[in-house]
Amino acid sequence: MSDASLILSVVCVYFVVVLGIGVAAGRRNVTTAEDYFLAGRSVKTLVLFMALVGTNITPFVLMGIPGLSYHRGVGVFGQNASIIVLGIPLSIYLIGLPSWRRARALGAVTPAELYAKHFNARWFGWLVFTVYFIFTVPYMVTAVSGVGIAVDTFSDGKVSFESAAAGILLVTLLYTSLGGMRGTMWTNVLQGSIFLTFSVVAFFLIADVRGGVAPTMRAVASAHPELMSVPHEGPFRLGPWASWGLGISLCVIAFPHMLVRIFAAQDENSLKNACRLYPAAMVLLWIPCVLFGVWGTLDFPALAGRASDAVFPLLVERHLGPFAQGVALASILAAVMSTLDAQMLTLSSMLTRDVLSRVRGDRQQILLGRSFLVVLAAITWVIAIRKPASIFSIAALSFSGYVTLIPTMFLSMRWPAFTRTAATCSIVVGNVALVASHLWGPADAALLPVAWALLAGTLAAVITTTLSSPRPRPGDATNA
Repeated sequence: MSDASLILSVVCVYFVVVLGIGVAAGRRNVTTAEDYFLAGRSVKTLVLFMALVGTNITPFVLMGIPGLSYHRGVGVFGQNASIIVLGIPLSIYLIGLPSWRRARALGAVTPAELYAKHFNARWFGWLVFTVYFIFTVPYMVTAVSGVGIAVDTFSDGKVSFESAAAGILLVTLLYTSLGGMRGTMWTNVLQGSIFLTFSVVAFFLIADVRGGVAPTMRAVASAHPELMSVPHEGPFRLGPWASWGLGISLCVIAFPHMLVRIFAAQDENSLKNACRLYPAAMVLLWIPCVLFGVWGTLDFPALAGRASDAVFPLLVERHLGPFAQGVALASILAAVMSTLDAQMLTLSSMLTRDVLSRVRGDRQQILLGRSFLVVLAAITWVIAIRKPASIFSIAALSFSGYVTLIPTMFLSMRWPAFTRTAATCSIVVGNVALVASHLWGPADAALLPVAWALLAGTLAAVITTTLSSPRPRPGDATNA
């Protein structure tokens, strides 16, 4: 068997398994829209934990971070992972847990539905869906782009970027459509196990080929000493560092596909236990990903710009055999699909239940949701094949957009006086500030656009709340 055939065989086995899981989950689904879109709110600790990890790990981590550390060095870990490890579990506790309680009380299935019912205004759900759609589609593009780059690398160009992008979208579309939320969460257990395990194993295998971890790090220090220290300029200045850390730690709870996973938790203990496990998994994954990029400078010293996104598959291709290359490709596919399926299903559920809320009947909602999955896949493919920017750059823009929802998400669950007028002003002002900062802010500004957007949105929320009177909401004591 040729090397290419072995790689393809490993990937095909992976595809067959995830499709089988989708079929099995589809047989377990009952006929209600809540079960299809939210797995009957019955997800326990292990599956929830793997779903949260899988949903949050994309080519941004497996390929974008190695590509970034290739240029910036080990400081990328402190710029990202150390903050994420603490920030994400804290945000789940402060925002995710009360949101889970409120969604249960109101019978909300989607994030947009939660806020529409919370503020007693259907149009507010449309606003939330619009923001989510604008920033989620580019994030989906990063996932598909990662697959295209990896497949092109491992196949030596025999499988085109466009074909690989179409293939991953088709497989994800099939098992997501068949299994709904239950199918995506069951596959997340497999997918999370694959990319977590392979990242750690590949780290030690590649180090072993090079003589060990310590000799490899010494070689990097000798050839590229600037990568082994944290600079004090550019993105590592206090202002950009703090604003990026704030944004990347807050954006995850604002992911619609992350929040809907939280809604699916069976009880509070399942959610709290998943949060306790989360930091260890993040550290376990981020250390290899950062060092892959640093090590890649020894083997591929001339990668420029976005070409460094391919450094992880390039390392695997050079140092490991075809079977490992097949598993590496499967791990990248797993990371992509574990997020892509959640994003597609969540946007589909919001369109079905919130934007087109006049559609009645569970069967009709499920059919419409499946139809929109196809539309989403087509839009994502068309944008991805244009290769608009590096994976990190696109993801950074999406992350910043999600952060503009944080003031509304936090205050609506924690401040009884917070009004829908204030929520609307916060979202609009935050996004205007984000766009203005991106377009007209200086490149060397003390704070990144995400920080200005968060500050503007928070001020708008607080000021508007003090000037507007609260309205009764479904489930409030005032309505009893």
